[in-house]
Amino acid sequence: EVQLVESGGGLVQPGGSLRLSCAASGFTFSSAFMNWVRQAPGKGLEWVSTINSGGGYTSYADSVKGRFIISRNNTKNTLYLQMNSLKPEDTAVYYCSSGTHRGQGTQVTVSL
Repeated sequence: EVQLVESGGGLVQPGGSLRLSCAASGFTFSSAFMNWVRQAPGKGLEWVSTINSGGGYTSYADSVKGRFIISRNNTKNTLYLQMNSLKPEDTAVYYCSSGTHRGQGTQVTVSL
């Protein structure tokens, strides 16, 4: 059974940083492209970032480019999202995903 468990969310002030983690199990993590997506209150899912299986290719939405960094540790079966210079518009539930599978999400709130 595929399991994706996100952690690391919380409340942070504008300009602050957070690091999200996603622990993966039930599939061959080291062979999988992985993604971060988010859903802001009252809005649909928004793609944030993608990383290839080896970590050598990454892609970002324009809204987060230059502020967020996606990475992975295939030894630990874990995906990361380093979020810097956070803005109130980054407030959302953040999910990691692989194919059709998605975790339960972790809440990120950016507010004074």
